[in-house]
Amino acid sequence: VSDWRFAGTPHFFVAVPARLCVVAFSLLCFLLVRHATSIGRALAATLLWEATTAVAVAFLVSSRSDLALFVVLLLPSIFYLVAPTPFRFTLLMGVGASVLMLAGYLGRGPYPSTLLGLVLVLVMLNFALSLVVIHANRLRRLEWLATRSERTAREALEASQALLERVFMAVPIPLVVTAVDDGRYLRANEAAVHYLAAPGSTGLAGRSIADSIGIDDRRRAIAELRERGRIEALEVPLRDGQGRMREAVITAASVPIGPSQAFAAGIVDVTERNAAAAQMRWQATHDALTGLPNRLLFQEKLNEALARDTPGVVALFLIDLDDFKAVNDTLGHDVGDQLLVAVGDRLSAVLQPGEVVARLGGDEFVVIAELPDGFDAAAKAQQLLQAVRQPLAGVEIAGPMRASIGFAFAPQHHNEAGELLKDADLALYRAKALGRNMAVVYEPAMREAMNARVEICSAICEAVAQGRILPFYQPQIDLRSGAIDGLEVLARWDHPERGIVPAGAFLLALQDPETARQIGEAVLTRVLADRCRWRDEGLAVPRLWLNLAPGVFRDPQFAEGLLGRFRSEGLSAEQFGVEVTENVLLTRKGDQAGPALHRLRAAGISVALDDFGTGYASLTHLRRFPVDVVKIDRSFVARIGEQGEDAAIVRAVVALTAELGLEVVAEGIEAVSQQEFLHAHGCRYGQGYLYAPAVAAQDVPELLARPDLRPAADAGQGGVVPA
Repeated sequence: VSDWRFAGTPHFFVAVPARLCVVAFSLLCFLLVRHATSIGRALAATLLWEATTAVAVAFLVSSRSDLALFVVLLLPSIFYLVAPTPFRFTLLMGVGASVLMLAGYLGRGPYPSTLLGLVLVLVMLNFALSLVVIHANRLRRLEWLATRSERTAREALEASQALLERVFMAVPIPLVVTAVDDGRYLRANEAAVHYLAAPGSTGLAGRSIADSIGIDDRRRAIAELRERGRIEALEVPLRDGQGRMREAVITAASVPIGPSQAFAAGIVDVTERNAAAAQMRWQATHDALTGLPNRLLFQEKLNEALARDTPGVVALFLIDLDDFKAVNDTLGHDVGDQLLVAVGDRLSAVLQPGEVVARLGGDEFVVIAELPDGFDAAAKAQQLLQAVRQPLAGVEIAGPMRASIGFAFAPQHHNEAGELLKDADLALYRAKALGRNMAVVYEPAMREAMNARVEICSAICEAVAQGRILPFYQPQIDLRSGAIDGLEVLARWDHPERGIVPAGAFLLALQDPETARQIGEAVLTRVLADRCRWRDEGLAVPRLWLNLAPGVFRDPQFAEGLLGRFRSEGLSAEQFGVEVTENVLLTRKGDQAGPALHRLRAAGISVALDDFGTGYASLTHLRRFPVDVVKIDRSFVARIGEQGEDAAIVRAVVALTAELGLEVVAEGIEAVSQQEFLHAHGCRYGQGYLYAPAVAAQDVPELLARPDLRPAADAGQGGVVPA
């Protein structure tokens, strides 16, 4: 409307089109911005509006009216301060608008006198507005950054809270937040609701920790929480939502909630874990077959008993079943297992409260009993033996079961568990040696004997390694002619200080199966070497008799191995004989020795039964086993001059062997009167110091060179000895 004041003037035809152009492009650009689908298109529409408006207004201000001068300054200010464009476009459009406004205002007419001032004002205006825009942009950028940071932090916090909530609810372990003052459950995850809520409940409303944990455990937990601010793995009995008592481990930390104090707790149910641990503990400390305590638990119980400061004694009874291997071998391991279970039950049945029976392994049991002073421990041992001897229902064995017991006391014998067990073991060893089926109490002399045995075995093993175990040869002569019929091989120890030591000095070592095996192997190696050397020298050597230790028959390949040694040296089996004692033929040793002796006999090796009459051998063994020679023990020969029972035994043995077609050799002949008695009653062979002691291998040729070893008074009588 204001442009009508130019009606009738040339400027009217400039102002009206310019005004219409401003209005038209303003509407067009407004529509373009409204429908813009991107920031770029909206910016393009805005720049189009600014450009067209600046050009049109430049025409409007060409009137040089007072209002026009105001517009020249106002429009660039609008572009700087109002138009939402990036800084570079703001600066470009602001400067461009100022130039257009100045150009339109000056037009083609004469320049006003204030031109320079107008230019300076526009320059200063653009500079000032540029600074304002820069400062505003910086403030907006800072505000935007702060807003974005706040929004990012808020989003992160919300995401963290959401994640924490999801994790809290998804954790399979019950988690609760509980008020300290009254124990109310303030918050709980799904696992806690499932674990602690009553059946059918969807939450823990109205429930508290008092519904789950006893008062004593609650007080202990609260006290620890207030003292330390947290609870580390407190194991307590806990009642779950179904009313079942469970075992749980609680870990908690104090959490302030407003003015109140609470604690967040995690609950781990360890009922099954504890049950599994208890089962594993039971399996680790009990025998799987009998259910009795095993060696591990026995050690614990014995240590506990020894540690208790109570009057009386701790008695340890070590029980070993006699001939249990025979049960396994003849009836099978199933019957053997039934027998072990039955024995364990019988022993348990006769125990008093506080006494413990354990199975150490195999057929060995042990009983720990705390007895008052003056109590007859031997009677207790007999009670245990009677329990084992009772008929066992459901277990078919030949005759009653028997056992041997060794027992010892603490503190009388030893007060340390390991030593006390050794004492009982030594007593058990003595019971076995005395014939089994008995109870023997420990005596200090048993340990001394064992120490001596260990010492001599160690020394002998060292001597074997050093080659100091040698064979010596003692002749067996024909009592009629005095000629050497054979040589018995005897082990000797070439001691570095004591010289040649006879076997009697290391008899304890010969009683140890492994040491005896080593001695026998060392002697056999030397004997084979001696025999080969004599053969190469052309020396005629009679039969060599080898003493066999009982332990060699444990090896089922012993006979084949011995014959293989002979063959490898090119020696004939007929050149050797073997001697075994009566004890080898008893019980299961006879079952082991029989096949080996038959194999050796079939190969041509003669078999002699040594020390006849000193053991418990039955006369049936002379028929059951392949015996060629019976050797009368020196203990009988020594007293035949007294014409007592020993003389009668010798006469009976000589007569018996003659009837059976066996040869007989008398050992230990040391007097002419003994020789005369033996020869007069039909004993053909003998050996002893009367003829020659055992000699080293280098002295054998000289010994063999003597045609008659009888004393000079008997030599040359054609072998006829008066009766």
